[in-house]
Amino acid sequence: MVAKRGLRAVAPDEKPAAPVRSKSVTEAAKAGSARELLAATRDRIAVAVEDQNTPARDLAALTKRLMETVREIEAIDARAQEAEEHAEVEDGKFEASAV
Repeated sequence: MVAKRGLRAVAPDEKPAAPVRSKSVTEAAKAGSARELLAATRDRIAVAVEDQNTPARDLAALTKRLMETVREIEAIDARAQEAEEHAEVEDGKFEASAV
């Protein structure tokens, strides 16, 4: 589910929130959702793409898989957003006189 956040003023003594640590690929595979596993995989692939020691022959495949993974995450997020927008609402009382 995509969280919506707006901007707000902060108090002078307010501290920034601690960064959320994403799960490792192993943690996500064992106890995470499909989206968490994809996010962990995306992060791991990104590290390999940026690593100067990654062989050049592997960069094309890694980059392609990175983009595919990002698209899969976006599709999951879009489905979640659509489901949220089309959530069932309770019917109101029917007023025949309103017709």
